[in-house]
Amino acid sequence: MAKIYLIRHGQASFGSSDYDQLSDKGSQQASILGQYWRSRPLPSKYYCGDLLRHGQTLSHFAKGLQTDATPMVIHSGFNEFNHVDILQKFNGEWHHFSEKTEQLQQYEHPNKVLHKEFYQALNRWMSGKHDLEYKESWPQFKSRCIRALQDIIEQELASRRALNSNKPDVKGNAKQAKDILVFTSGGTISAILQHMLQLNDKQTLAINQQTRNTSVTKILFSEKMLSVDYFNNYSHLEQAGEEWITFR
Repeated sequence: MAKIYLIRHGQASFGSSDYDQLSDKGSQQASILGQYWRSRPLPSKYYCGDLLRHGQTLSHFAKGLQTDATPMVIHSGFNEFNHVDILQKFNGEWHHFSEKTEQLQQYEHPNKVLHKEFYQALNRWMSGKHDLEYKESWPQFKSRCIRALQDIIEQELASRRALNSNKPDVKGNAKQAKDILVFTSGGTISAILQHMLQLNDKQTLAINQQTRNTSVTKILFSEKMLSVDYFNNYSHLEQAGEEWITFR
């Protein structure tokens, strides 16, 4: 049985003009996860969305793990939804992103105001009433994420079948479990879980709101089975200290 670990990126800069950039804390979170992984089997393969924060998380994870020998595959199917487009379609003031973020700083609790507006914007995007307005609708986003997961599974199972066919005398090699790590985003992970667990949109949004930075979600698969083992594990951050646990 093979294992896929979906890893959310480290803390980025939500609400800034350049969200796609890890903060110093986000880089450290990824390194902490890499250090934590030293006691686990060495991953056999890395997949990574093509956003900057995905690659940066993988890079700092590898430094913490102290290895760079495992092959990596870029797969844009694991990219996050376009939060800027979603905010702009909800409120036209977000077309002037820098000015809008500066306005938010005038509030006593700017992050709370931003999170409230973003939550409302996500609800509008997921409602299905405005699909044609967005660069990528909610149904399109979900389909992309599911296809990305299926790509990994199909490729891995195909390679195992080939190994079974070419080396039938080597016992156990084709069935040996592999640890595949995917560096991605919270929305992508939530969409995949919705598909696997048959959740509704409200439940999916709740899951997305709870996903911590560098948290790990484990999926098991074989020729006949696909299941979720656990979701949103951030014990590596808990061990490091509560100050390392962040949502965005």
